[in-house]
Amino acid sequence: MTDPRQSQSIFTRGAVDLGALARSNAAAAQRATTPAPAAAAGANVFDVTEASFQDDVIQRSLTMPVVLDFYVEMSAPHQQFSPLLAQLAAEGGGAWALARVDIEANPRLAQMFRIQNIPFVVAVVGGQPVDAFNQMLPEPQLRQWIDAVLKAAGVEVEQPEDPRLLAADDAMADGDLDAAEAAYRKILDETPADAVAESGLAQVGLLRRVDGVDFAGALSAAQAAPADVPAQLLAADVEVLTGEADKAYTRLVDLIRRTPGDERETVRKHLVSLFAVAGPDDPAVAKARRALASALF
Repeated sequence: MTDPRQSQSIFTRGAVDLGALARSNAAAAQRATTPAPAAAAGANVFDVTEASFQDDVIQRSLTMPVVLDFYVEMSAPHQQFSPLLAQLAAEGGGAWALARVDIEANPRLAQMFRIQNIPFVVAVVGGQPVDAFNQMLPEPQLRQWIDAVLKAAGVEVEQPEDPRLLAADDAMADGDLDAAEAAYRKILDETPADAVAESGLAQVGLLRRVDGVDFAGALSAAQAAPADVPAQLLAADVEVLTGEADKAYTRLVDLIRRTPGDERETVRKHLVSLFAVAGPDDPAVAKARRALASALF
């Protein structure tokens, strides 16, 4: 997910002037006869009113991101979605705050943010709204959105390990490749382009290809037949699995340079699958990608 401050959000429809509300908060507070009840949900999960907006949201957002959850008390979206937001705020360990706004009790806030439907969730950083969404997001996507908000605010948070990935990794460690593949594919269905799940899925494919293979024999066969594409692919698999990924990448890039037609594309796809095993941040992968581009063009 991109930095919310660099993305096209709902705020491109027109600037939301939080300062306008702040300037009239004193008058609003004077008109209030009794303070609004606050929810006892924890220091970083609380209710906000028009009168408390300046202190609880604008001022607080100068030191930590504040996520506004606009709701209607008896609505189904509030009943289903707001508890998830509160759970993630509690898990956040104080890195960000969740401010809940009852639309019916605070119509001026609803008007200011041009709310037409709920759920409506806004991130405020440094006294300004930076991003928002107005639909119920699945938990993985909601976590991604919050992570992007924290990144935009310069907050470094140690992320808990994803239990879905732990389960998939455990299945692969136990040798249950079918279960591991199913688990990684499910993660990618829920969170497309998850680099860790993509790497796990590529590792499953690699383990299947080398199952029962004599490693020394595979390397010897490839050395004896440099033009034999299947033999070279298998040798590259063995090299990656034995910690010699650099050799595997060089082997296949050289093979691409001297292989024509459809077999060339087969080798390219295989090399890309080996890149996925290591992941995009591996320096050796970056170097090999440059070599691949040179070989192709």
